[in-house]
Amino acid sequence: MTSATPSTARIGQLASVYAADVAAKRRLFLIAASTFAAIVLVAGWIAEIDLRLFFSNIHKFPNYIGRIFVLDSGPLAGHLVIYDIAGWFWGLGKWLRLLGDTLLIAYVATVFGAVFGFLLSFLAAANLGVSPSIVFAVRRILEFCRTVPELVFALIFVMAFGLGPVAGVLAIIVHTAGALGKLFYEVLENIDQKPVEGLTASGASWTKTMRFAVLPQVLANFLSYALLRFEINVRGASIMGFVGAGGIGQDLMEAIRKFYYPDVSAILLLIVVTVSLIDFVTERLRHHFISEAH
Repeated sequence: MTSATPSTARIGQLASVYAADVAAKRRLFLIAASTFAAIVLVAGWIAEIDLRLFFSNIHKFPNYIGRIFVLDSGPLAGHLVIYDIAGWFWGLGKWLRLLGDTLLIAYVATVFGAVFGFLLSFLAAANLGVSPSIVFAVRRILEFCRTVPELVFALIFVMAFGLGPVAGVLAIIVHTAGALGKLFYEVLENIDQKPVEGLTASGASWTKTMRFAVLPQVLANFLSYALLRFEINVRGASIMGFVGAGGIGQDLMEAIRKFYYPDVSAILLLIVVTVSLIDFVTERLRHHFISEAH
């Protein structure tokens, strides 16, 4: 008994169909790439980007990076900063205090922002029996909070409350509430509805249903997102000082403006090391919470 083999005509037909499909995908890719390139060019034209100016001055960027790692005063001027660690980190005590302020700004803002985001997320989730008008209004509030840049909020609060950490804390709280609120209500909308239906059928109040049917399902994810946001807020708090909202960013901005090149690299190194350590610790905690949930 011989097995059936496709005819030459059938093979040719399949090959032509395959070739046509490949050609269609290639055309689609070229159209998408051309559209993307055109949009980039139009955006650059509207933004008045001058490529000649960019390429004629691009050499200044590596030159600046090189200068911040070279001593500019003292007996070892002109040498790399590692030859005079004491001179490089001459303001270590003050910078560590400011760095501590930055961490406190990020911590307090994350805690309060997470609390507000937590409360608002239950009103923004469409599957928890909340009025559609309330869901719509709360979602728009969260959009506003996370859409406006933190520095804009910081400038507003600096004008309202004056220079200092309070403005930075308030700015990060608002932005954190908006960002975490969205993440939280997306988690809430993916819960298993059976426990909710069971408690509702037994006559439990909305608050008790949220507490005993919903919260146990989402708490680990909420904590994971809050820790992730703390990492982001540490970086954000580091530049709050650029607008006078406290933290180590204020000294960093002063060093940049006054061309204290070694101070710039010293402060940046402290920020990078601190953020890296926080990222490492919070990553371990996030994995722990997620594994416990599963």
